[in-house]
Amino acid sequence: MVLPAPPKRSPAKGRKRAPGRPSADAPDQRAVALDAALACFVRQGIAATSLRDIAREAGVTPALLHYYFGDRQQLLDAVVAERVMPAFLSVREHLAQAGDDVADIVAAFVCGVTDAIARHPWWPQLWVREVLCEGGALRNLLVQRIAPDIARLLAGRFAAAQAAGRLNADLDPRLLLPTLVGLTMFPAAGAPIWRQVFDADDLGLDDVRGHALALLDRGLELKP
Repeated sequence: MVLPAPPKRSPAKGRKRAPGRPSADAPDQRAVALDAALACFVRQGIAATSLRDIAREAGVTPALLHYYFGDRQQLLDAVVAERVMPAFLSVREHLAQAGDDVADIVAAFVCGVTDAIARHPWWPQLWVREVLCEGGALRNLLVQRIAPDIARLLAGRFAAAQAAGRLNADLDPRLLLPTLVGLTMFPAAGAPIWRQVFDADDLGLDDVRGHALALLDRGLELKP
């Protein structure tokens, strides 16, 4: 007597999905997770944010975050590479195209920062919390990877303009970068405060840009 062959199991039914692994037809939620991580970092700080917090914000399971990123540090690295660095690099690109004219350099920085803030509204708050505050998780990123390049570029061009008599001789070229940051990032970061204090909901990034450029044009004593 010949016994019938056992029914064949389909590969899909025979294999179990690894924990956290999305199904084949599930939407890609990696970008959602990165945006959720940013929202948590801005609201409560990087050090205080857990994978569970990010999973809750994204509406996914912690296992799914482990599938996409491995661990919390790798998730933070992905946020830096895919969200934070593009904001900084967009300003660097503006500066690279500005040439050596001081007015153009100043306008490139101011417009570069305000354009980046328009695309990444979370940037000023994250800057204050994680760069300026002592112990901020992104301070080393700025000091080691971002600021030296931009600072040397700007200080060199400002010093050359000063030597040529096209820039106020009383200014320190090394302090102009912090000045530019203070006239752009800080008003944006403090927007919820000053809009309430001055009942100024009508003021936006265009006003910040125009104000900074007008103030700098007078203070730098730019000459044709």
